[in-house]
Amino acid sequence: MQAVILAGGKGRRLLPYTTVLPKPLMPIGDYPILEVILRQLKYYGFDDITICTGYLHELIHAYLDYTRDPDANITYTHEREPLGTIGPLHLIKKLDDNFLVMNGDVLSDIDFLSLFKTHTQRNAMATIATFKREVNMEFGVIEKNKKSRITGFSEKPHYHFDVSMGVNVFSGEVLDLIPKGTPFGFDQLMISLIENHKPVFSYPHEGYWLDIGKPDDYARSVEEFEMYKKMLLPGML
Repeated sequence: MQAVILAGGKGRRLLPYTTVLPKPLMPIGDYPILEVILRQLKYYGFDDITICTGYLHELIHAYLDYTRDPDANITYTHEREPLGTIGPLHLIKKLDDNFLVMNGDVLSDIDFLSLFKTHTQRNAMATIATFKREVNMEFGVIEKNKKSRITGFSEKPHYHFDVSMGVNVFSGEVLDLIPKGTPFGFDQLMISLIENHKPVFSYPHEGYWLDIGKPDDYARSVEEFEMYKKMLLPGML
């Protein structure tokens, strides 16, 4: 099975750490997040990996050349100009009929194989792994009608949303919706899929998930990785 890891971003939200390291090489415990992802993919049977690089790509190459699993089939693409979160897919010479695509900064215990099988069983064009997140509003929220008459009030309410985990499975047909040679993001792809009435489904995940996007998230990942190491590295400890 084929998997694509998107590892080309500059990680601006994680500054100043990412001044010297690309975000996928940020260490959590004994490993950088990228190595954790590669070990997980291998465990679930993904043996054809493409890493889409950009910012500080030389460091990603150097690290994996030094530590690479001799049984791993890892290839690279490199974007000279930013192509967004989905645009780099056009740089890959050959994509399977169905392939997994994920961000290089996701820490989760999701079963990648189950996600992949669910996608193929549904004959989906895209399957998006989702996670329930609670958002706590720090203010009183006003509800009003068109004449500005207040019709409701909630003091510091809690909202629940299904959010994208940054882990997806696509069919090869999705490339027809992605323009070549121009920046194109996941948000644009989702809108295009919905507007064109394509079969796109969610895959709810109820386990562990953390997007290592900000310094607070990174600090949390370091702490929780030690707590959940056996869960996050199945079959390896």
